Amino acid sequence: MDQRPLVAITIGDPAGIGPEISARALVADDVREVSRPLVVGDARLMERTALALEVGARVRRLEAPEEALFRPDEIEVWDIPVQGVDAVRTGEVQALAGRAAFVYIQEAIRATLSGRAAGIVTAPINKESLRAAKVPFIGHTEMLAELTGSHPAMTMFEVRGLRIFFLTRHLALAEAIRQMTRNKVLEGIRRSIAGLKSLGVPHPSLAVAGLNPHAGEDGLFGDEEQREIRPAVETARSEGYEVTGPLPADSVFHHAAQGRFDAVLALYHDQGHIAAKMMDFERTVSVTLGLPILRTSVDHGTAFDIAGKGIASPVSLVEAIRVAARYASKGA
Repeated sequence: MDQRPLVAITIGDPAGIGPEISARALVADDVREVSRPLVVGDARLMERTALALEVGARVRRLEAPEEALFRPDEIEVWDIPVQGVDAVRTGEVQALAGRAAFVYIQEAIRATLSGRAAGIVTAPINKESLRAAKVPFIGHTEMLAELTGSHPAMTMFEVRGLRIFFLTRHLALAEAIRQMTRNKVLEGIRRSIAGLKSLGVPHPSLAVAGLNPHAGEDGLFGDEEQREIRPAVETARSEGYEVTGPLPADSVFHHAAQGRFDAVLALYHDQGHIAAKMMDFERTVSVTLGLPILRTSVDHGTAFDIAGKGIASPVSLVEAIRVAARYASKGA
């Protein structure tokens, strides 16, 4: 019996690079070795894309995931009809593309919740196209949380063994600092530890990054560490969590990458993003935790400026599929 997990890969915004990177990723040997990959999207679009890119595999249209055979010379596409999708203009923000992207993720979620797929890997979507389509979500994470009844979801980045959680993400920096309360930090620690355990880490160790230079230097460069962050860490330690910090942000990610900690809790968006992307921009993978299903994603956008030119790299999507397959095999 084939033990490779079935991974559902949504093509994202059909006007972006999602179809291109999906076509290239699904013929990669290191994807086929660890998973049974199934594209969720428009079969005709994928067929045109595969032919244009000359990937060396034919597209096979499916009406249901159960029809997949996973033959090495085929890219199997669970065809999700969206009226008018043939009229999508490559490289442009448009409501039709936003609506299609939303429909694809809805179907992938339903399939994974019902056990027909072991996890979801998402190609990029475009926030402006979603808004134009009047989709009531700003991005994948919000969709996944709402459609699985799992508020709130939490994002983790993984790149070359380094794991990074985020206390806050899509907020202005000033607002992120205002939200950095003792209770919020403590909840972030608890959820990060729970997330690591859900991924199969039995006794997780977590480091909390500092906000200010030198983690505040005992109040010399700001007192947020003293007032909010350190008390939260101390409370978490009293509850039995293996957590350290706040540690200076200019060194904590290096120590975690060297294996001193299982993960780092970054306090705001760029603090964690810069660390991950400097380590390996293309192989940074986003993992959404706190859901009843497994989901990973590329960590780049729709790249409308190069969509349709045949030059988009599939490396991030390949890595996202591999990470999803690894955690699915662990029962995450």
